[in-house]
Amino acid sequence: MKLERIAPVLAALLLGGCGDGGVGEIQDWMRQVEARTVPKVEPLPAPKQFVPQGYVPDEALDPFNLAKLSGDAAQAGLGKRNPYQPDVNRPKEVLENFPLDTMQMVGTLHKGGVSYALVQVERTLYHVRAGQRMGQNYGRIVRVTDGAIELREAVQDSNGDWTERMATLELQENKESGK
Repeated sequence: MKLERIAPVLAALLLGGCGDGGVGEIQDWMRQVEARTVPKVEPLPAPKQFVPQGYVPDEALDPFNLAKLSGDAAQAGLGKRNPYQPDVNRPKEVLENFPLDTMQMVGTLHKGGVSYALVQVERTLYHVRAGQRMGQNYGRIVRVTDGAIELREAVQDSNGDWTERMATLELQENKESGK
């Protein structure tokens, strides 16, 4: 019975002896650091100026074309052939086996009123003129000038539709002669 009366008093004395255990010092230090710290907030960048672009119907794709929206021309009732789709059944010309970035235009020739470009692939020299094909994207030479070969290529867009893009193979200047 004596132990039952002494136990709560003993527990109170033991707990009272523990104190704050240095927590008060840490809390004081935290308040000091918090008072000295100035938050650095970067200002937000100014919003970019919106520049509206005009829509010219003759030069751009129709934004309401059902075939583009659905991704399937037959589903939209537009089952006609795409005019940019290349004829994959025709025999390929020699320069269609090489990508354009492996070709170098090294010169031009004019013979009988026709301009020819000299194209080097690996160590072989070819002469080409407007109307011929070259490159792996069904490129057709549109024009040969003294400084470049202009091609019209047929490529597929993200929807799988065939579209045209222009490419240029420029004359590579000779480093030795400066030409």
